[in-house]
Amino acid sequence: MMRILFLGDVVGEPGRLALYRSVGELKHRYEADALVVNGENAAGGRGITPAIAQEFFSKGIDVITLGDHCWDQADLIPWIDNQERVLRPLNHQAGTPGHGSCLLPTAHGLLGVLCLQGRTFMKTGPENPFTHAIEEAHRLRQAGAAAILVDFHAETTSEKIAMGRHLDGCVSAVVGTHTHVQTNDACILPGGTAYLTDAGMCGPLHGIIGRDADLVLQSFVTCMPRKFPVAGWPARLSGALLSIDDTTGKATGITTINHICEK
Repeated sequence: MMRILFLGDVVGEPGRLALYRSVGELKHRYEADALVVNGENAAGGRGITPAIAQEFFSKGIDVITLGDHCWDQADLIPWIDNQERVLRPLNHQAGTPGHGSCLLPTAHGLLGVLCLQGRTFMKTGPENPFTHAIEEAHRLRQAGAAAILVDFHAETTSEKIAMGRHLDGCVSAVVGTHTHVQTNDACILPGGTAYLTDAGMCGPLHGIIGRDADLVLQSFVTCMPRKFPVAGWPARLSGALLSIDDTTGKATGITTINHICEK
């Protein structure tokens, strides 16, 4: 049985520090064979830098997935081509730097990790994630993946649910990211794929999706643009624990996780 711990979008310094302090405990508590983290808001709330990504790996994170903010830190672009475990969305245009999937060795066989970005209400540019998903899932299976985890970084619940149904029975798990709010629909779909619309985030507990709550609220009230700095402590680590039968590749369990960290 392969056990995969997946954590949602890491937001700014509070999210990073809470993750670093908790990663060993969480991996031990949940007996995780692999830890996959979405790091696309790790650098001040926008993108990730090579230095932060390397620090993630030094703390025990196995794979970093990204999303629509993956190019917000320019120094990532010349670095990412040689980083097989830092994944930008697979369905970016051909020729985009970096990798959209990887194979991670675990004690229970190879784990395939696939990163995709939705198109509804998102930045223009990504190609169709649905066609890319099927093709890449088949390729990972042929390459020996005993289980496949998909991080679908998308805005709408409908597009995420559609992807879960689209890949049901083809991959082991489809977990959504991007909205920073954990949903209450963890389940195993009829074909054996674990599904969660959104994992939530690793970031400030009392902000608004990780940003300073007062400033976000002022923007809504006044309809005037403002900068939204990352909020402060305490922090919440949110995600899911996935249990996968490594002989069939089908999920046997999915449990949501919420872990509160004080400064």
